[in-house]
Amino acid sequence: MAYDYRKLTGRIIEKFGSRAAFAEAANTSPRTISKKLNNAAKLTQDDIVLWGNLLEIPDDEVRVYFFTQSSQVN
Repeated sequence: MAYDYRKLTGRIIEKFGSRAAFAEAANTSPRTISKKLNNAAKLTQDDIVLWGNLLEIPDDEVRVYFFTQSSQVN
């Protein structure tokens, strides 16, 4: 199952200015961030907690940012 991370990507840019700056804050590589946002690698529960905290995403909005299913058919 693929997820639509456009809203999450927008929040990353809004809060950090770039994926690279966000990757540094998350103590990971920009490539890893890119792979996860492009559904080439899975986001873990630990990722969701860390990213949600870094991006100041309220608990009641986590679903919108991390669990919106992509409508694209591959």
